[in-house]
Amino acid sequence: MEEIIPIDEANEPNEEELFEHHRVVVDKGQAPLRLDKFLQDRIKNASRNKLQNAIEAETVKVNDQTVKSNYKVKPDDVITLFLHHPPRDTEVYPENIPLDIVYEDDSFLIVNKAPNMVVHPAHGNWSGTLVNALVYHFNNLPTIQNGSGRPGLVHRIDKDTSGLLVISKTDFAMTFLAKQFFEHTIERTYYALIWGIPKEMNGTIKTYLSRSPTDRKVMAVTKNEETGKLAVTHYKVLETFKNFSLIQCNLETGRTHQIRVHMKHLGHSIFGDETYGGTSISRGQSIGSYKDFIEKTFRIMPRQALHAKSLGFVHPETRKWVQFDSVLPKDFTDVLDKIRNYFAESVV
Repeated sequence: MEEIIPIDEANEPNEEELFEHHRVVVDKGQAPLRLDKFLQDRIKNASRNKLQNAIEAETVKVNDQTVKSNYKVKPDDVITLFLHHPPRDTEVYPENIPLDIVYEDDSFLIVNKAPNMVVHPAHGNWSGTLVNALVYHFNNLPTIQNGSGRPGLVHRIDKDTSGLLVISKTDFAMTFLAKQFFEHTIERTYYALIWGIPKEMNGTIKTYLSRSPTDRKVMAVTKNEETGKLAVTHYKVLETFKNFSLIQCNLETGRTHQIRVHMKHLGHSIFGDETYGGTSISRGQSIGSYKDFIEKTFRIMPRQALHAKSLGFVHPETRKWVQFDSVLPKDFTDVLDKIRNYFAESVV
């Protein structure tokens, strides 16, 4: 769901993403040159030792044949290679992407992130991110320790979660806000549409979360603090629709995918959450007009129905409490309206 940036692992690559495929066609005027030296000049940020290891591991081929490091390249050779943990330029390049800025002063800004926008560059998403937009619109944003490539970020939300993020503009604000996140004194309210109606109209979910041993991109409930991190979510049902509920969640902690995992653990996955069971029809029959209705709502909102609605904290300069709110995005309200109309009789 959300974590302080230094311990963020949410965008770790899967097995396919651990390797980068390069294809190089040797120029017609190329003089004979050792393969490892030739590639070092052409593959950015790849050391000669790394390339020699790749050649020895036979992940480098010339004209579809494995060769040695001392192979002399010649014109028109076609070289293909796979590199483990592909080298990347760590510089974040500015991109003119519009930002929905809710508030801004000399210390920070509040951005209302659109769904389907990745927060920071990572494997598979090296451009088009919120950070690419930030470095275009703002100069010299600070980074916290080990926060390379994430200027201004103290926290993040998932790609398909919409809503509010605070962006630091000074080193002091970065440290001051990070401390509040670390101490869990930030107020974070999310709205979510979930499958079914919880037995209790409000409650607290307290578990330990860790990465799934079978899929590092998925979080799971684990037994204790030795195998996971404490995660606490307070929820309240705002509205029910027979097979669905609109709920409010307040985070006491901010673990990766926290609300999404906790709702699944409660037996009420977030609507549209493919990773945690929210794209299966878990309430109502999977046939006929109801099935058609659900499929139409999925097309309206092809993501998890989760929105970071409000954010509150102590201001770095005034030391007074500040609170920010946002409206639900159109895809979320359209789905809610469609569900209300379908069931006709909702209970508040």
